[in-house]
Amino acid sequence: MKRTGAQLIWEVVTREGVDTVFGYPGGAILPAYDALVEYKNLHHVLTRHEQGASHAADGYARATGKVGVAVATSGPGATNLVTGIATANMDSSPIVCITGQVGSTVIGKDAFQECDITGITQPITKHNYLVTRAEDIVGVLREAFYVARSGRPGPVLVDITKDAQNQEVDFEWGDSPIRLPGYRPDLSALPEEYDRALKLLSEAKRPLFLAGQGIIMSGAEEELRKLAEAAHVPVALTLLGLGGLPTTHPANLGMMGMHGEAWVNTAIQEADLLIALGMRFDDRVTGDLATYAQNAKKIHVDIDPAEIDKNVKVDVGIVGDLRAVLTTFNERLKPQKRDAWSEYIEKSRGEAEQHDILKAAEPGGLYAAHVIDELRKLTGDNAIIVTDVGQHQMWEAQYYAHNQPRTLITSGGLGTMGFALPAAIGAKMGCPDKEVWVIAGDGGFQMTACELQTCAQENLDLNIIVINNGYLGMVRQWQEMFYDKRYSETPISSPDFVKLAEAHGLTGARVETLGDVPGAVAASQAHKGTSLTDFRVVAEDAVYPMVPTGKALDQMVRRPRKTPAIRQDT
Repeated sequence: MKRTGAQLIWEVVTREGVDTVFGYPGGAILPAYDALVEYKNLHHVLTRHEQGASHAADGYARATGKVGVAVATSGPGATNLVTGIATANMDSSPIVCITGQVGSTVIGKDAFQECDITGITQPITKHNYLVTRAEDIVGVLREAFYVARSGRPGPVLVDITKDAQNQEVDFEWGDSPIRLPGYRPDLSALPEEYDRALKLLSEAKRPLFLAGQGIIMSGAEEELRKLAEAAHVPVALTLLGLGGLPTTHPANLGMMGMHGEAWVNTAIQEADLLIALGMRFDDRVTGDLATYAQNAKKIHVDIDPAEIDKNVKVDVGIVGDLRAVLTTFNERLKPQKRDAWSEYIEKSRGEAEQHDILKAAEPGGLYAAHVIDELRKLTGDNAIIVTDVGQHQMWEAQYYAHNQPRTLITSGGLGTMGFALPAAIGAKMGCPDKEVWVIAGDGGFQMTACELQTCAQENLDLNIIVINNGYLGMVRQWQEMFYDKRYSETPISSPDFVKLAEAHGLTGARVETLGDVPGAVAASQAHKGTSLTDFRVVAEDAVYPMVPTGKALDQMVRRPRKTPAIRQDT
């Protein structure tokens, strides 16, 4: 059966189980778009910028656990994908980016819209390919999906020349397993590693589990819960690990790190054993490495061997699928009690201060905390929250309760402003029956606000919250604390967000007072279609606690206690 290279692209994509792709057409990828017309079971979402396509594919992948697909043309189309690819790479998100390339005979001759996208993306992809012959398309694309989803997931880019898309070749689908020389992602831990880890756990008096996104990506939520209960060990979570253990579970201490709970960071510093599960000891989690958990032995479980001993030297490193490792732990573990440690941590929980603003009788204005707390009350634990990057991102992590996995989608490692709106489009396309909310700042939202028209074109039921404080808030906070309040280029003007939403045929609203928050959130929730609510919040609020750069994890800047009275309804 004869097929063009362009047709083969979609043959592989559909056979890999993909039902939605995100992209933007152009000259070098035009044959593929022409062939797309024949594939009625594949829905293409036309984003308004290629960066939006890569973020949308990322959001789709995080929400569904499947591989997301983004498509772009050569040159500027391909380079516009780069930020989204780097975001996916830092957060181990499985996406495949398919780009068109100029004809193979003019590569290297500065042809119109030629760009070496494989060279550009080599450092930020798990792997990438340049395909110049139609007969290679099927094999390469099948490998791309396999590499993206296997082992530690990540982005893969496939660059296909225009002549390869136009060539006709014989097509016959083969279901033989993908085997790549030198690539063996399915690693198993050694028996002696389990022995050493379980011995350390049995001897520990003050152990802590540090749970990262690997819990969610491996589907190990139930195994973590069983282990925490049987071992009587509390669990601290990274930002991307939120939802790996329900917020309401007694063993869940909350988020660790720069803006984590104060008692969590203190507990880490006082622990005698840390068991890191699917997290990478990022600098935002550890603070000053020289002072990090100095009295604790350390066990690190991760599917990527490169992460073991990369940032923090450990006593036991276990490489393997986290769900399989925790299953073995549960089978071999003898239940233990650690009442003194549990009582100490429970007592320290009372020292939290960041939630004071919710209890204040006279808060002195509308705070982001009020908005997020009301959202928590009305959505329960079924909504998917997609945040941008900045203060609002940290407030969401502090004030919202994630009791289910894949309910927080955010850019962690790269910290990409502009991520939220297009990623939420991908999440909604992947989970159309889920309630999806965007929480963005006034700065980051303007970076990809063009995707409002994508919401309109796709008739998406999406809820958008803009936390509008008139600043690039997190940068302003650093300027306030460490640069003597010299607010250099952080005050930012914004368009009228309500009129902007209406200009795209969407619904907009504005809230400036605390009393109007519940009604506005409920109205957005009830509206069928995309709605944007502009919340005008206190301009110079800050995220507390905060671990300054270069400080130990427990050397936190705390919120000044200025609340004069407590509301009677809390």
